[in-house]
Amino acid sequence: MTAGAVGESVRRVDIEAKVQGRRRYPQDFSLPGMLHAVVVWAGYPHARIRRIDPSEALAVPGVLAVLTHEDVPVNEYGINIYDQPVLASDKVRWLGDRVAVVVAETLRAAERARDLVRVDYEELPIVDDPLEAMRPEATLVHEDRRSNLLKHIYVRRGNVEEGFAAADVIVEGTYHTPFVEHAYLQPEAGLAYIDDEGRVTVICAAQWPHDDLRQIAHALALPLEQVREVVPAVGGAFGGREDISVQILVALAAWRLRRPVKMVWSREESIRGHGKRHPFHMRHRWGATKEGRLTAVEIEAVLDAGAYASTSVPVLENAVSFLAGPYAVPHARIDGYAVYTNNAVTMAMRGFGATQPPVGYELQMDRLAEALGMDPVEIRMRNLLEPGSIAVTGNRMPAVTSARETLRAAALAAGWREEPQGWRRPGASILRASHLRRGIGVACAYKNVGYSFGFDDRSTAIVELALASDGSIQSALVRCAAVEVGQGVTTVLAQLAAQTLGLEVSRVRVALTDTAATPSAGSSSASRHVFMSGNAVVKACRQALEKRDAALREESGATRIVAEATFRGHDVRRTTAYDIVDGHCEPHISYSFGTQIAIVEVDIETGAVQVDRLIAATNAGTPVNPRLCLGQVAGGVHMGVGYALMEEFIQQKGQVRTARLSEYHIPTVADMPRELESIFTEVPDPDGPYGATGLGETPTLPTAPAILNAIHDATGAWITELPATPERVWRALRGVPAQPAAPARRPCP
Repeated sequence: MTAGAVGESVRRVDIEAKVQGRRRYPQDFSLPGMLHAVVVWAGYPHARIRRIDPSEALAVPGVLAVLTHEDVPVNEYGINIYDQPVLASDKVRWLGDRVAVVVAETLRAAERARDLVRVDYEELPIVDDPLEAMRPEATLVHEDRRSNLLKHIYVRRGNVEEGFAAADVIVEGTYHTPFVEHAYLQPEAGLAYIDDEGRVTVICAAQWPHDDLRQIAHALALPLEQVREVVPAVGGAFGGREDISVQILVALAAWRLRRPVKMVWSREESIRGHGKRHPFHMRHRWGATKEGRLTAVEIEAVLDAGAYASTSVPVLENAVSFLAGPYAVPHARIDGYAVYTNNAVTMAMRGFGATQPPVGYELQMDRLAEALGMDPVEIRMRNLLEPGSIAVTGNRMPAVTSARETLRAAALAAGWREEPQGWRRPGASILRASHLRRGIGVACAYKNVGYSFGFDDRSTAIVELALASDGSIQSALVRCAAVEVGQGVTTVLAQLAAQTLGLEVSRVRVALTDTAATPSAGSSSASRHVFMSGNAVVKACRQALEKRDAALREESGATRIVAEATFRGHDVRRTTAYDIVDGHCEPHISYSFGTQIAIVEVDIETGAVQVDRLIAATNAGTPVNPRLCLGQVAGGVHMGVGYALMEEFIQQKGQVRTARLSEYHIPTVADMPRELESIFTEVPDPDGPYGATGLGETPTLPTAPAILNAIHDATGAWITELPATPERVWRALRGVPAQPAAPARRPCP
């Protein structure tokens, strides 16, 4: 058996360099003659800019330039829509807008001069509630648009009125999820310079370097081939590095001044300046028969896009496809809205529109179970999608559909029994103290793998083989711009190459990302690299073997073989956009499924919640590296616990109230489940490399709703707004109104 083959828990190939401090991160790079740059941030969340006066700043010794919008050739960028200025010109729309960049010989001089840039503002009304922002009379965030509505997406299936008429029970609920900070270890940093070939080169942390090139080149009005990006080690991402942060700013400064320029944000600047997870306002109405079969769902979801579009449209697209959960629904009316406000820009974060919906659909399932007197596992089993089922968007589910397998595995591990009359939950356990209440909650979820809705998702890999004189493979080099952001993709690609080439994994090297030498692999997001880039690497390896065999037959004496291959998602499943009439589509290439069961203890005197045990059953096809898969589950659960119980990026009238990590609560080891059990159901994806598919995001999705359902099981109280802080739980237990929250009302069209 090949050492390091698929299925083995190979040690991460980058681990030694990182733990020994040899692997460099963007802020670790310096060059001779390097300048330092800092940002002048917006003074208000919404204001007109009357005048920018840099004269005092330019008088500071060592200051070379104060760059403003007048220095940007094409003053716009955006990962989906060019609606964001590189440097604000006419007005600022959130506190994260950049107004100017000060460049100096020393960091101290740059920081001193930053405080001397005078900006004359005219304050404007602040739009901070997406529901209010949808009203016709609302102040416009973007005055060139007729409204603050960025996008409306809908799905119509069957006849909802008939579905509710056939229901024996109907349950309704409104739910709210908050802004969430990515809180990755490494704040934003970048170094830009002009390389030996005259290219504007940026060293930075990124998730999609080739798309960064597009935006940098556009803003600087340069041909694409005159821009280059190098991505060394990345200190975490979770979606937060998919958008541009410092890249254009340092590139602009280096291009203008023809000297290397470095910029490193403080933690406070990082929290202020990069986007957050979208908050959702959701309204659900669900019907079911007395046998527990769903008859109809009506769902409305409004997400806060913040000041600029970022990825809000594709996040909304994803969310609408998942709002009804992994269930077969004959009748549905679903509406989703993305709305501009003066809040922080919202963007990709682990789950990408699939993380918020389970908070609604899984609490709805428990509400139905309670109304029907039915076991929560049983009602889910009666409605879960199967291979061949028709989803709410009208598409037929593929062979990898494995929601039932994950639910069965988790339920059995938690003590449920499958009996002829149905599933039966375990009995109550003994309480440790009279003020504690113990509850158990279940939640299912699913996530797309790869980009969706007609996007031509692809990844390219180059494989170079070094041959001995007898034609045997000495080593292999894989070039593929699948950025390692901590998820272990470099190790997994090395294992897939080793498996295909018949090599030990130690003889396979995966090159770091440099857009001048590594072909585009798309973004490190959408749980896609194992599926997309893994397939590309396997394909390139097989082509390299064919070339090697041909060279042996020809006795050419070749000692180096190079093969390049591109894998395209639409070769597996051609996705389509939402139909303009009923919203039906072929939304996704592949899927990953998960079920989690949480056992919690609730202190009814304080409202504090402790997760005692959490069981996570996940299907990601065939695990390439089981240890890395376990790490993804543990990390996903950690983020899910934070989402459920404590994490909330707070803004009031556009002002940030959680401006530091000391003010933003992230779970520590003490907050994690006392016991975490991970189960992989291993239903292979026939289209994935050796049966594997994506995993990175799925383990986050069911955690919060499982905990919320467990809190209800323990106390009888429904917590419908995240996070379930002790205060919110305490208030719910006593029927005390919560602090002001989003109104539960139908959004304006």
